[in-house]
Amino acid sequence: MGLKICIGGTFDILHRGHKKLLEEAFKHAGRDGFVFIGLTKQKIQDNSRKIRSYQRRKKDLIKFLREKNWLDKSKIIPIADRYGLAVDEDYDAIVVSPETYKDAVEINRKRMKKNRKLLKIIEIPFVLAEDGKPISSTRIRNREIDENGNIV
Repeated sequence: MGLKICIGGTFDILHRGHKKLLEEAFKHAGRDGFVFIGLTKQKIQDNSRKIRSYQRRKKDLIKFLREKNWLDKSKIIPIADRYGLAVDEDYDAIVVSPETYKDAVEINRKRMKKNRKLLKIIEIPFVLAEDGKPISSTRIRNREIDENGNIV
């Protein structure tokens, strides 16, 4: 039987790191599992960064999920904070990067207070660009690297 996995993020400029996070989520969900993707709403983002609209980011995610034949095994959910639905919903595990690991620990702390089953935390390493630094939407936006981590 498959697992119910959750992940979350901004997913601005869908890059190789995001794709690895999604791949790991679907791998851990298993053939019969399901992945819930929390996509941050525009209004909770740091105003100092210019990110793509919610609809654009959702469209990019759907396109990638369709290419991988994962669309019917996933659901994109708008989230208004860093915890999304992970505190209250019935998930088995959460997939995170080193950057968001602390959020997953906090989610489990909140779940424990509510007598909810703790989530298995699956941390995947950063996907590195060819310069050895993590790929990020900020670095892509600043034209340091492209979506695959190549120096531009």
